[in-house]
Amino acid sequence: MRIYVGNLSYDTTEDGLREAFGAHGDVTEAAIVTDRETGRPRGFGFVTMPDDGQGRAAIEAMNGASLDGRSLNVNEARPRTGGRNW
Repeated sequence: MRIYVGNLSYDTTEDGLREAFGAHGDVTEAAIVTDRETGRPRGFGFVTMPDDGQGRAAIEAMNGASLDGRSLNVNEARPRTGGRNW
């Protein structure tokens, strides 16, 4: 299950994200999205968990939880639609 994690602190690392979600199950990937030009974090990322049950438990536990001083917005990631294609 791919999980969207929003409202991340600019200080949050991929390792920190992996550790926070790892308390709720296996994490196969943790990625923080960065700006292509500046390389700075954009304040959101994604966590992938192989088991849907663990993913749902992580969403329930982590939505609204505090990480690096920020209250997280966590839900199941939706497929990308539209957007720029250039």
